[in-house]
Amino acid sequence: MPQRRILSLWFPRLAAERCLREMRGLPPGAFAVVGDERNSQVLVSLSVEASAAGLTPGQPLRDAHAMCPDLQTQLRNANLDRAFLGVLQRWAGKFSPWVSEGAPDGLVIDLTGCAHLFGGEAPLMAEVEADCADLGLTVRAGIADTVGAAWALARFSGVGQGVARSGDDIAQEARATRSRAAKRRHWERGGPPPGTQAPPNRSARIAASGQTRTALAPLPVAALRLEGETVATLNRLGLRRIGDLAGQPRAALARRFGRNLVRRLDQALGVEPEPVSPARPPDRFALRLTLPEPVGLADDILATLDRLLPPLSEKLRNAGRGVRRIRMECHRSDHTMDAVEVGLARPSTEPDRIRPLLAMKVPEIDAGFGIDMIRLEAVVTEPVHAHQHRGHAEAASDGTARLAGSGEMADLLGRIGARIGLEAITRLHPADSHIPEKTAMQMAAAWSEPAERWPRPRGPRPLELWRPELVTAEESPHLPATFRWRGRVFETHTGLGPERISPEWWLDDPDWRTGVRDYWRVTTRTGERLWLYYAHGGTLSPGWFCHGSFC
Repeated sequence: MPQRRILSLWFPRLAAERCLREMRGLPPGAFAVVGDERNSQVLVSLSVEASAAGLTPGQPLRDAHAMCPDLQTQLRNANLDRAFLGVLQRWAGKFSPWVSEGAPDGLVIDLTGCAHLFGGEAPLMAEVEADCADLGLTVRAGIADTVGAAWALARFSGVGQGVARSGDDIAQEARATRSRAAKRRHWERGGPPPGTQAPPNRSARIAASGQTRTALAPLPVAALRLEGETVATLNRLGLRRIGDLAGQPRAALARRFGRNLVRRLDQALGVEPEPVSPARPPDRFALRLTLPEPVGLADDILATLDRLLPPLSEKLRNAGRGVRRIRMECHRSDHTMDAVEVGLARPSTEPDRIRPLLAMKVPEIDAGFGIDMIRLEAVVTEPVHAHQHRGHAEAASDGTARLAGSGEMADLLGRIGARIGLEAITRLHPADSHIPEKTAMQMAAAWSEPAERWPRPRGPRPLELWRPELVTAEESPHLPATFRWRGRVFETHTGLGPERISPEWWLDDPDWRTGVRDYWRVTTRTGERLWLYYAHGGTLSPGWFCHGSFC
Protein backbone atom coordinates (compact mmCIF):
# COMPACT_ATOMS: atom_id res chain seq x y z
CA MET A 1 0.00 0.00 0.00
CA PRO A 2 1.51 3.38 -0.97
CA GLN A 3 2.50 5.87 1.71
CA ARG A 4 -0.18 8.46 2.37
CA ARG A 5 0.64 11.88 0.91
CA ILE A 6 -1.30 15.07 1.62
CA LEU A 7 -1.26 18.36 -0.32
CA SER A 8 -2.35 21.49 1.56
CA LEU A 9 -3.21 24.66 -0.36
CA TRP A 10 -3.37 28.06 1.33
CA PHE A 11 -4.82 31.13 -0.37
CA PRO A 12 -3.58 34.01 1.83
CA ARG A 13 -5.32 36.68 -0.30
CA LEU A 14 -8.50 34.78 -1.12
CA ALA A 15 -11.09 37.45 -0.25
CA ALA A 16 -9.16 40.33 -1.84
CA GLU A 17 -8.32 38.48 -5.05
CA ARG A 18 -11.91 37.25 -5.37
CA CYS A 19 -13.12 40.84 -5.28
CA LEU A 20 -10.45 41.91 -7.78
CA ARG A 21 -11.60 39.16 -10.16
CA GLU A 22 -15.16 40.53 -9.99
CA MET A 23 -14.00 44.16 -10.45
CA ARG A 24 -11.68 43.80 -13.41
CA GLY A 25 -12.21 47.44 -14.37
CA LEU A 26 -10.79 48.66 -11.05
CA PRO A 27 -7.77 50.97 -11.54
CA PRO A 28 -4.48 49.50 -10.30
CA GLY A 29 -3.56 50.27 -6.73
CA ALA A 30 -3.75 49.04 -3.17
CA PHE A 31 -6.92 47.11 -2.35
CA ALA A 32 -8.15 45.53 0.88
CA VAL A 33 -11.19 43.74 2.24
CA VAL A 34 -12.53 45.16 5.48
CA GLY A 35 -14.33 43.30 8.26
CA ASP A 36 -15.76 44.09 11.68
CA GLU A 37 -13.81 42.80 14.66
CA ARG A 38 -14.37 43.96 18.24
CA ASN A 39 -16.62 46.84 17.15
CA SER A 40 -14.00 48.28 14.79
CA GLN A 41 -13.20 47.96 11.10
CA VAL A 42 -9.93 46.18 10.36
CA LEU A 43 -8.20 44.88 7.25
CA VAL A 44 -9.02 41.23 6.63
CA SER A 45 -7.42 40.47 3.27
CA LEU A 46 -4.90 42.49 1.24
CA SER A 47 -3.80 42.63 -2.35
CA VAL A 48 -0.14 42.43 -3.32
CA GLU A 49 0.03 46.22 -3.76
CA ALA A 50 -1.49 46.78 -0.31
CA SER A 51 1.09 44.52 1.33
CA ALA A 52 3.87 46.29 -0.56
CA ALA A 53 2.58 49.58 0.88
CA GLY A 54 3.24 48.25 4.40
CA LEU A 55 -0.32 47.33 5.35
CA THR A 56 -0.95 44.19 7.39
CA PRO A 57 -4.02 42.04 8.12
CA GLY A 58 -5.74 43.03 11.35
CA GLN A 59 -4.69 46.66 11.00
CA PRO A 60 -7.40 49.25 11.80
CA LEU A 61 -8.87 50.85 8.73
CA ARG A 62 -8.18 54.39 9.93
CA ASP A 63 -4.48 53.63 10.36
CA ALA A 64 -4.38 52.01 6.93
CA HIS A 65 -5.84 55.12 5.29
CA ALA A 66 -3.25 57.24 7.11
CA MET A 67 -0.46 55.10 5.63
CA CYS A 68 -2.04 54.66 2.19
CA PRO A 69 -4.56 57.43 1.34
CA ASP A 70 -5.46 55.89 -2.04
CA LEU A 71 -6.40 52.54 -0.51
CA GLN A 72 -9.58 51.07 -2.01
CA THR A 73 -11.69 48.84 0.22
CA GLN A 74 -14.73 46.61 0.15
CA LEU A 75 -16.70 44.98 2.94
CA ARG A 76 -16.16 41.29 3.54
CA ASN A 77 -18.80 38.85 2.27
CA ALA A 78 -18.13 35.51 3.94
CA ASN A 79 -20.82 33.73 1.93
CA LEU A 80 -19.28 34.69 -1.41
CA ASP A 81 -15.83 33.73 -0.14
CA ARG A 82 -17.14 30.33 0.91
CA ALA A 83 -18.83 29.84 -2.45
CA PHE A 84 -15.63 30.79 -4.28
CA LEU A 85 -13.68 28.30 -2.18
CA GLY A 86 -16.23 25.68 -3.25
CA VAL A 87 -15.43 26.52 -6.88
CA LEU A 88 -11.73 26.05 -6.14
CA GLN A 89 -12.57 22.73 -4.49
CA ARG A 90 -14.09 21.50 -7.73
CA TRP A 91 -11.03 22.75 -9.63
CA ALA A 92 -8.74 20.84 -7.27
CA GLY A 93 -10.57 17.65 -8.23
CA LYS A 94 -8.28 17.44 -11.29
CA PHE A 95 -5.43 16.39 -8.98
CA SER A 96 -7.30 13.95 -6.74
CA PRO A 97 -10.91 12.99 -6.04
CA TRP A 98 -10.34 13.43 -2.28
CA VAL A 99 -10.55 17.20 -1.67
CA SER A 100 -11.88 18.91 1.44
CA GLU A 101 -11.83 22.37 2.97
CA GLY A 102 -8.92 22.61 5.38
CA ALA A 103 -9.70 26.11 6.64
CA PRO A 104 -11.75 29.15 5.60
CA ASP A 105 -8.94 30.01 3.15
CA GLY A 106 -7.44 26.64 2.25
CA LEU A 107 -7.93 23.18 0.79
CA VAL A 108 -6.63 19.73 1.75
CA ILE A 109 -6.04 17.15 -1.00
CA ASP A 110 -5.18 13.48 -0.50
CA LEU A 111 -2.59 12.77 -3.21
CA THR A 112 -2.03 9.12 -2.37
CA GLY A 113 -1.39 7.30 -5.64
CA CYS A 114 -2.03 10.39 -7.79
CA ALA A 115 1.25 12.34 -7.95
CA HIS A 116 2.84 10.05 -10.56
CA LEU A 117 0.11 11.05 -13.03
CA PHE A 118 1.66 14.55 -13.11
CA GLY A 119 5.30 13.47 -13.18
CA GLY A 120 5.87 13.62 -9.43
CA GLU A 121 5.09 15.86 -6.50
CA ALA A 122 7.27 18.80 -7.55
CA PRO A 123 5.77 19.01 -11.07
CA LEU A 124 2.31 18.66 -9.56
CA MET A 125 2.99 21.58 -7.22
CA ALA A 126 4.32 23.60 -10.13
CA GLU A 127 1.11 22.94 -12.07
CA VAL A 128 -0.98 24.01 -9.07
CA GLU A 129 0.93 27.29 -8.85
CA ALA A 130 0.64 27.85 -12.60
CA ASP A 131 -3.12 27.28 -12.57
CA CYS A 132 -3.58 29.65 -9.66
CA ALA A 133 -1.44 32.27 -11.40
CA ASP A 134 -3.72 32.03 -14.43
CA LEU A 135 -6.70 32.50 -12.12
CA GLY A 136 -5.09 35.55 -10.50
CA LEU A 137 -4.71 33.85 -7.13
CA THR A 138 -1.83 33.70 -4.69
CA VAL A 139 -1.25 30.19 -3.34
CA ARG A 140 1.20 28.45 -1.05
CA ALA A 141 1.35 24.67 -1.05
CA GLY A 142 2.86 22.01 1.18
CA ILE A 143 3.12 18.23 0.80
CA ALA A 144 3.71 15.82 3.66
CA ASP A 145 2.56 12.51 5.12
CA THR A 146 -0.08 14.09 7.39
CA VAL A 147 -2.67 16.82 7.15
CA GLY A 148 -1.13 18.79 10.01
CA ALA A 149 2.38 18.64 8.54
CA ALA A 150 1.21 19.71 5.07
CA TRP A 151 -0.79 22.55 6.62
CA ALA A 152 2.31 23.72 8.54
CA LEU A 153 4.63 23.54 5.52
CA ALA A 154 2.22 25.50 3.33
CA ARG A 155 1.97 28.38 5.79
CA PHE A 156 5.29 28.49 7.64
CA SER A 157 7.99 26.82 5.56
CA GLY A 158 10.48 29.31 4.14
CA VAL A 159 8.79 32.27 5.83
CA GLY A 160 10.44 34.13 8.67
CA GLN A 161 8.06 34.06 11.60
CA GLY A 162 8.21 36.64 14.28
CA VAL A 163 8.10 35.34 17.82
CA ALA A 164 5.58 36.72 20.28
CA ARG A 165 7.52 38.96 22.64
CA SER A 166 6.88 39.40 26.33
CA GLY A 167 8.72 41.17 29.08
CA ASP A 168 9.37 37.96 31.04
CA ASP A 169 11.14 36.23 28.10
CA ILE A 170 14.77 35.80 29.11
CA ALA A 171 15.85 35.77 25.49
CA GLN A 172 14.76 39.40 25.17
CA GLU A 173 17.13 40.70 27.81
CA ALA A 174 20.30 42.52 26.87
CA ARG A 175 19.10 43.22 23.37
CA ALA A 176 22.09 45.44 22.64
CA THR A 177 24.70 42.79 23.34
CA ARG A 178 27.33 42.31 20.71
CA SER A 179 26.34 38.80 19.77
CA ARG A 180 22.71 39.68 19.19
CA ALA A 181 23.59 42.91 17.44
CA ALA A 182 25.76 40.92 15.05
CA LYS A 183 22.83 38.67 14.27
CA ARG A 184 20.61 41.65 13.64
CA ARG A 185 23.17 43.12 11.25
CA HIS A 186 23.50 39.99 9.16
CA TRP A 187 22.48 41.86 6.00
CA GLU A 188 25.74 43.78 6.22
CA ARG A 189 27.51 40.50 5.48
CA GLY A 190 25.55 39.67 2.34
CA GLY A 191 22.15 38.60 3.73
CA PRO A 192 18.84 40.01 2.50
CA PRO A 193 18.02 43.47 3.84
CA PRO A 194 15.33 43.84 6.51
CA GLY A 195 11.75 43.93 5.31
CA THR A 196 12.45 41.66 2.34
CA GLN A 197 11.79 37.97 1.93
CA ALA A 198 13.70 35.43 -0.06
CA PRO A 199 11.81 33.72 -2.86
CA PRO A 200 10.03 30.61 -1.58
CA ASN A 201 11.87 27.34 -1.98
CA ARG A 202 9.47 24.80 -3.47
CA SER A 203 11.51 21.81 -2.34
CA ALA A 204 11.47 23.06 1.25
CA ARG A 205 7.68 22.75 1.25
CA ILE A 206 7.75 19.08 0.26
CA ALA A 207 8.55 16.75 3.14
CA ALA A 208 9.98 13.46 1.93
CA SER A 209 8.06 10.34 2.81
CA GLY A 210 8.87 9.30 6.37
CA GLN A 211 10.67 12.60 7.13
CA THR A 212 7.77 14.43 8.74
CA ARG A 213 9.45 14.98 12.11
CA THR A 214 12.61 16.36 10.47
CA ALA A 215 10.61 18.74 8.25
CA LEU A 216 8.54 20.06 11.15
CA ALA A 217 11.34 20.50 13.66
CA PRO A 218 12.50 24.01 12.56
CA LEU A 219 8.97 25.39 12.19
CA PRO A 220 7.42 27.58 14.92
CA VAL A 221 4.88 26.10 17.31
CA ALA A 222 2.16 28.23 15.69
CA ALA A 223 2.34 25.76 12.77
CA LEU A 224 0.54 23.19 14.96
CA ARG A 225 -2.78 25.08 14.58
CA LEU A 226 -2.77 26.20 18.23
CA GLU A 227 -4.56 29.09 19.89
CA GLY A 228 -2.70 32.39 20.10
CA GLU A 229 -2.63 32.33 23.89
CA THR A 230 -1.07 28.87 23.93
CA VAL A 231 1.58 29.94 21.41
CA ALA A 232 2.47 33.00 23.49
CA THR A 233 2.81 30.89 26.65
CA LEU A 234 5.07 28.37 24.89
CA ASN A 235 7.25 31.20 23.58
CA ARG A 236 7.67 32.60 27.08
CA LEU A 237 8.82 29.20 28.25
CA GLY A 238 11.39 28.98 25.47
CA LEU A 239 9.51 26.36 23.42
CA ARG A 240 9.51 28.20 20.11
CA ARG A 241 9.99 25.39 17.60
CA ILE A 242 8.14 22.17 17.03
CA GLY A 243 11.42 20.32 17.57
CA ASP A 244 11.65 21.80 21.08
CA LEU A 245 8.10 20.70 21.80
CA ALA A 246 8.34 17.19 20.36
CA GLY A 247 10.97 16.16 22.92
CA GLN A 248 8.92 17.16 25.95
CA PRO A 249 6.99 14.61 28.09
CA ARG A 250 3.43 14.34 26.76
CA ALA A 251 1.81 13.99 30.18
CA ALA A 252 3.35 17.25 31.40
CA LEU A 253 2.29 19.08 28.24
CA ALA A 254 -1.28 17.79 28.57
CA ARG A 255 -1.50 18.86 32.22
CA ARG A 256 -0.08 22.32 31.52
CA PHE A 257 -1.68 23.19 28.16
CA GLY A 258 -4.57 20.76 27.78
CA ARG A 259 -5.27 17.82 25.54
CA ASN A 260 -5.56 19.94 22.39
CA LEU A 261 -1.82 20.68 22.27
CA VAL A 262 -0.88 17.02 22.45
CA ARG A 263 -3.57 16.09 19.93
CA ARG A 264 -2.36 18.64 17.40
CA LEU A 265 1.23 17.50 17.83
CA ASP A 266 0.28 13.85 17.40
CA GLN A 267 -1.78 14.66 14.32
CA ALA A 268 1.11 16.53 12.72
CA LEU A 269 3.56 13.69 13.44
CA GLY A 270 1.15 10.98 12.30
CA VAL A 271 0.62 9.36 15.70
CA GLU A 272 -3.09 10.23 15.73
CA PRO A 273 -5.01 9.82 12.45
CA GLU A 274 -6.65 12.79 10.76
CA PRO A 275 -8.72 11.69 7.76
CA VAL A 276 -9.52 13.80 4.72
CA SER A 277 -13.29 13.83 4.31
CA PRO A 278 -14.27 15.30 0.93
CA ALA A 279 -17.58 17.09 0.70
CA ARG A 280 -20.20 14.95 -0.98
CA PRO A 281 -21.26 16.49 -4.28
CA PRO A 282 -24.89 17.56 -4.31
CA ASP A 283 -27.33 15.16 -5.92
CA ARG A 284 -28.52 16.37 -9.29
CA PHE A 285 -31.50 14.80 -10.98
CA ALA A 286 -31.65 15.89 -14.58
CA LEU A 287 -32.13 14.28 -17.99
CA ARG A 288 -32.09 15.65 -21.51
CA LEU A 289 -33.13 14.41 -24.93
CA THR A 290 -31.59 15.71 -28.13
CA LEU A 291 -34.04 15.61 -31.02
CA PRO A 292 -32.95 14.64 -34.54
CA GLU A 293 -35.01 17.46 -36.03
CA PRO A 294 -36.32 20.67 -34.46
CA VAL A 295 -39.93 20.47 -33.30
CA GLY A 296 -42.50 23.11 -32.50
CA LEU A 297 -45.79 21.35 -31.79
CA ALA A 298 -47.17 20.86 -28.29
CA ASP A 299 -47.76 17.17 -29.00
CA ASP A 300 -44.09 16.69 -29.81
CA ILE A 301 -43.05 18.34 -26.54
CA LEU A 302 -45.49 16.17 -24.58
CA ALA A 303 -44.17 13.06 -26.33
CA THR A 304 -40.67 14.05 -25.24
CA LEU A 305 -41.90 14.44 -21.66
CA ASP A 306 -43.34 10.93 -21.82
CA ARG A 307 -39.86 9.62 -22.63
CA LEU A 308 -37.98 11.72 -20.04
CA LEU A 309 -40.26 11.45 -17.00
CA PRO A 310 -40.05 7.66 -16.38
CA PRO A 311 -36.22 7.48 -16.17
CA LEU A 312 -36.14 10.69 -14.12
CA SER A 313 -38.70 9.22 -11.72
CA GLU A 314 -36.63 6.05 -11.48
CA LYS A 315 -33.53 8.03 -10.50
CA LEU A 316 -35.51 9.89 -7.85
CA ARG A 317 -37.05 6.68 -6.52
CA ASN A 318 -33.66 4.97 -6.22
CA ALA A 319 -32.33 7.93 -4.24
CA GLY A 320 -35.37 8.06 -1.97
CA ARG A 321 -36.22 11.58 -3.10
CA GLY A 322 -39.34 13.16 -4.49
CA VAL A 323 -39.52 16.17 -6.76
CA ARG A 324 -40.98 19.30 -5.22
CA ARG A 325 -40.16 21.70 -8.02
CA ILE A 326 -39.30 20.68 -11.58
CA ARG A 327 -37.90 22.74 -14.43
CA MET A 328 -38.25 22.08 -18.16
CA GLU A 329 -35.81 23.77 -20.52
CA CYS A 330 -36.52 23.90 -24.24
CA HIS A 331 -33.39 24.75 -26.21
CA ARG A 332 -34.02 26.18 -29.65
CA SER A 333 -32.01 25.65 -32.80
CA ASP A 334 -30.81 29.29 -32.74
CA HIS A 335 -29.00 28.66 -29.42
CA THR A 336 -31.68 30.32 -27.28
CA MET A 337 -33.71 28.72 -24.53
CA ASP A 338 -37.13 29.00 -22.95
CA ALA A 339 -37.86 27.43 -19.57
CA VAL A 340 -40.87 26.83 -17.33
CA GLU A 341 -41.08 25.65 -13.72
CA VAL A 342 -43.89 24.08 -11.75
CA GLY A 343 -44.20 23.09 -8.12
CA LEU A 344 -45.92 20.15 -6.47
CA ALA A 345 -47.94 20.34 -3.29
CA ARG A 346 -46.31 17.11 -2.08
CA PRO A 347 -42.98 15.56 -3.12
CA SER A 348 -43.63 12.81 -5.63
CA THR A 349 -41.88 10.47 -8.02
CA GLU A 350 -44.96 9.54 -10.04
CA PRO A 351 -44.85 10.69 -13.69
CA ASP A 352 -48.67 10.79 -13.76
CA ARG A 353 -48.63 13.57 -11.17
CA ILE A 354 -45.80 15.58 -12.75
CA ARG A 355 -46.85 15.42 -16.41
CA PRO A 356 -50.22 17.27 -16.08
CA LEU A 357 -48.53 20.21 -14.38
CA LEU A 358 -45.89 20.52 -17.09
CA ALA A 359 -48.55 20.08 -19.77
CA MET A 360 -50.32 23.16 -18.43
CA LYS A 361 -47.16 25.19 -19.08
CA VAL A 362 -46.44 23.89 -22.58
CA PRO A 363 -48.61 26.56 -24.33
CA GLU A 364 -46.42 29.23 -22.72
CA ILE A 365 -43.29 27.95 -24.50
CA ASP A 366 -42.17 29.84 -27.59
CA ALA A 367 -40.75 27.31 -30.04
CA GLY A 368 -39.17 29.99 -32.23
CA PHE A 369 -37.23 28.36 -35.09
CA GLY A 370 -37.69 24.94 -33.52
CA ILE A 371 -36.72 23.08 -30.36
CA ASP A 372 -33.89 20.58 -30.78
CA MET A 373 -33.20 19.66 -27.15
CA ILE A 374 -35.40 19.35 -24.05
CA ARG A 375 -33.98 19.06 -20.54
CA LEU A 376 -35.78 18.16 -17.31
CA GLU A 377 -34.28 18.96 -13.92
CA ALA A 378 -35.65 18.35 -10.44
CA VAL A 379 -34.69 21.71 -8.96
CA VAL A 380 -36.00 21.03 -5.44
CA THR A 381 -36.29 17.55 -4.00
CA GLU A 382 -37.33 16.20 -0.62
CA PRO A 383 -37.13 12.77 1.02
CA VAL A 384 -40.12 10.54 0.42
CA HIS A 385 -41.15 7.51 2.45
CA ALA A 386 -43.36 4.64 1.40
CA HIS A 387 -46.72 4.41 3.18
CA GLN A 388 -48.07 1.01 4.02
CA HIS A 389 -51.62 0.40 2.85
CA ARG A 390 -54.07 -0.40 5.64
CA GLY A 391 -57.47 -1.96 5.78
CA HIS A 392 -60.68 -0.06 6.33
CA ALA A 393 -61.01 -1.21 9.93
CA GLU A 394 -57.55 -0.02 10.92
CA ALA A 395 -57.91 3.23 8.99
CA ALA A 396 -61.23 4.00 10.67
CA SER A 397 -59.85 3.17 14.13
CA ASP A 398 -57.10 5.77 14.08
CA GLY A 399 -58.91 8.44 12.07
CA THR A 400 -56.87 8.17 8.87
CA ALA A 401 -59.85 7.38 6.65
CA ARG A 402 -60.43 11.02 5.90
CA LEU A 403 -56.89 11.27 4.52
CA ALA A 404 -57.56 8.62 1.90
CA GLY A 405 -57.99 11.31 -0.71
CA SER A 406 -54.80 13.19 0.21
CA GLY A 407 -53.21 12.24 -3.13
CA GLU A 408 -56.09 13.72 -5.05
CA MET A 409 -55.99 16.82 -2.87
CA ALA A 410 -52.27 17.23 -3.57
CA ASP A 411 -52.94 16.93 -7.30
CA LEU A 412 -55.64 19.60 -7.04
CA LEU A 413 -53.32 21.93 -5.12
CA GLY A 414 -50.61 21.36 -7.71
CA ARG A 415 -52.92 22.22 -10.62
CA ILE A 416 -54.18 25.36 -8.93
CA GLY A 417 -50.64 26.28 -7.90
CA ALA A 418 -49.44 25.98 -11.48
CA ARG A 419 -51.82 28.81 -12.34
CA ILE A 420 -51.70 31.16 -9.36
CA GLY A 421 -48.66 29.92 -7.43
CA LEU A 422 -48.49 27.50 -4.52
CA GLU A 423 -47.77 30.35 -2.10
CA ALA A 424 -51.23 31.82 -2.79
CA ILE A 425 -53.04 28.69 -1.53
CA THR A 426 -53.45 28.69 2.24
CA ARG A 427 -55.34 26.75 4.89
CA LEU A 428 -56.28 27.42 8.50
CA HIS A 429 -54.77 25.50 11.39
CA PRO A 430 -55.86 25.58 15.01
CA ALA A 431 -53.70 27.73 17.23
CA ASP A 432 -53.00 27.36 20.93
CA SER A 433 -54.83 30.47 22.14
CA HIS A 434 -58.17 31.28 23.76
CA ILE A 435 -58.32 34.71 22.11
CA PRO A 436 -61.13 34.58 19.48
CA GLU A 437 -59.10 36.13 16.64
CA LYS A 438 -56.08 33.92 17.42
CA THR A 439 -57.75 30.51 17.50
CA ALA A 440 -56.61 29.84 13.91
CA MET A 441 -53.44 30.62 12.00
CA GLN A 442 -52.95 30.82 8.25
CA MET A 443 -50.43 28.43 6.69
CA ALA A 444 -49.36 27.57 3.15
CA ALA A 445 -51.34 24.55 2.03
CA ALA A 446 -48.47 23.04 0.04
CA TRP A 447 -46.14 22.98 3.07
CA SER A 448 -48.58 21.89 5.77
CA GLU A 449 -50.87 19.01 6.58
CA PRO A 450 -54.58 19.38 7.35
CA ALA A 451 -55.42 19.45 11.03
CA GLU A 452 -56.62 16.15 12.44
CA ARG A 453 -59.14 17.82 14.72
CA TRP A 454 -60.17 21.28 15.85
CA PRO A 455 -60.61 21.94 19.57
CA ARG A 456 -64.13 22.87 20.54
CA PRO A 457 -64.44 26.46 21.79
CA ARG A 458 -66.04 27.24 25.11
CA GLY A 459 -68.98 28.84 23.34
CA PRO A 460 -70.39 29.47 19.86
CA ARG A 461 -68.23 31.61 17.62
CA PRO A 462 -69.49 33.93 14.84
CA LEU A 463 -69.17 33.04 11.17
CA GLU A 464 -67.67 36.44 10.38
CA LEU A 465 -65.06 38.06 12.60
CA TRP A 466 -63.55 41.51 12.25
CA ARG A 467 -61.53 43.90 14.33
CA PRO A 468 -63.51 45.36 17.25
CA GLU A 469 -65.69 48.31 16.23
CA LEU A 470 -66.95 50.89 18.69
CA VAL A 471 -70.61 50.66 19.77
CA THR A 472 -72.33 53.69 21.25
CA ALA A 473 -74.29 52.57 24.30
CA GLU A 474 -74.65 53.18 28.00
CA GLU A 475 -71.31 52.70 29.73
CA SER A 476 -72.42 49.83 31.92
CA PRO A 477 -71.54 46.11 32.01
CA HIS A 478 -75.25 45.28 31.70
CA LEU A 479 -76.56 44.52 28.21
CA PRO A 480 -78.07 47.75 26.79
CA ALA A 481 -81.64 47.85 25.48
CA THR A 482 -80.59 50.00 22.52
CA PHE A 483 -77.21 50.75 20.96
CA ARG A 484 -75.80 52.53 17.93
CA TRP A 485 -73.38 50.78 15.54
CA ARG A 486 -72.22 51.70 12.01
CA GLY A 487 -74.55 54.69 11.95
CA ARG A 488 -77.69 52.67 12.81
CA VAL A 489 -79.69 52.29 16.00
CA PHE A 490 -80.53 48.72 17.08
CA GLU A 491 -82.92 47.40 19.72
CA THR A 492 -81.93 44.31 21.67
CA HIS A 493 -84.38 41.44 21.36
CA THR A 494 -82.47 38.66 23.12
CA GLY A 495 -79.02 38.34 24.59
CA LEU A 496 -77.03 35.30 25.81
CA GLY A 497 -74.03 35.76 28.02
CA PRO A 498 -71.79 36.93 29.35
CA GLU A 499 -68.72 34.86 28.39
CA ARG A 500 -65.66 36.37 30.03
CA ILE A 501 -62.34 36.28 28.14
CA SER A 502 -59.15 37.71 29.59
CA PRO A 503 -56.21 39.00 27.52
CA GLU A 504 -52.91 37.15 27.33
CA TRP A 505 -50.85 38.87 29.99
CA TRP A 506 -47.53 37.79 28.40
CA LEU A 507 -48.34 39.64 25.12
CA ASP A 508 -49.06 43.31 24.50
CA ASP A 509 -51.83 43.33 21.92
CA PRO A 510 -53.12 46.86 21.12
CA ASP A 511 -56.65 45.49 20.56
CA TRP A 512 -56.71 44.04 24.07
CA ARG A 513 -55.50 47.05 26.02
CA THR A 514 -59.11 47.62 27.10
CA GLY A 515 -58.76 44.74 29.57
CA VAL A 516 -61.17 41.90 30.35
CA ARG A 517 -64.09 41.39 27.97
CA ASP A 518 -67.62 40.12 28.59
CA TYR A 519 -69.04 38.71 25.32
CA TRP A 520 -72.80 38.61 24.51
CA ARG A 521 -74.65 36.92 21.65
CA VAL A 522 -77.19 39.60 20.77
CA THR A 523 -80.19 39.23 18.47
CA THR A 524 -81.76 42.53 17.41
CA ARG A 525 -85.42 43.11 16.58
CA THR A 526 -84.49 43.52 12.90
CA GLY A 527 -82.86 40.07 12.81
CA GLU A 528 -79.13 40.83 13.10
CA ARG A 529 -77.19 38.39 15.27
CA LEU A 530 -74.12 40.21 16.56
CA TRP A 531 -71.27 39.37 18.90
CA LEU A 532 -70.92 42.28 21.31
CA TYR A 533 -68.62 42.61 24.28
CA TYR A 534 -68.12 45.03 27.11
CA ALA A 535 -64.49 45.96 27.81
CA HIS A 536 -63.96 46.67 31.49
CA GLY A 537 -61.04 48.97 30.76
CA GLY A 538 -57.33 48.47 31.20
CA THR A 539 -54.96 51.10 29.89
CA LEU A 540 -57.88 52.48 27.84
CA SER A 541 -61.43 53.56 28.76
CA PRO A 542 -64.19 50.92 29.08
CA GLY A 543 -67.02 50.61 26.61
CA TRP A 544 -69.05 48.42 24.23
CA PHE A 545 -67.67 46.95 20.98
CA CYS A 546 -68.92 44.71 18.16
CA HIS A 547 -66.55 41.87 17.18
CA GLY A 548 -68.47 39.72 14.67
CA SER A 549 -71.72 38.44 13.20
CA PHE A 550 -73.39 35.01 13.40
CA CYS A 551 -75.21 35.35 10.08
